[in-house]
Amino acid sequence: MTLSSDEIFEKVQSALVDALGVDDDEVTADATLVGDLGAESIDFLDIVFKLEKSFGITIPREELSPEDILTNSQYVQDGLVTADGISELKKRMAWADLSKFEQNPRVQDFGNLLTVGDMCNYVATKI
Repeated sequence: MTLSSDEIFEKVQSALVDALGVDDDEVTADATLVGDLGAESIDFLDIVFKLEKSFGITIPREELSPEDILTNSQYVQDGLVTADGISELKKRMAWADLSKFEQNPRVQDFGNLLTVGDMCNYVATKI
């Protein structure tokens, strides 16, 4: 299935509007899923389900949420993700823009990292 980036965005936007009960105009490429759109961990299950159905893809949980890195003392010290951890995140999440997170890599802030644009990039890698 070949979709343009606009078509991918429209489908991702539709899934997020449906899952989060937000307005279309709130779902911009730069909007963060947690901070701007108010997604909570339970919402991510719904979002993943809607994206899988909409695009006919499978989304393994660890691809969107690398808990194993964020809870590993090899990659986290004093609540901050280490350089090795950042490197591992970049490898695993090449579709996400981690530049802001790198400036202040607090584990507790990781959840507010993903943007709608990142989700679109992720979906594009899967179809």
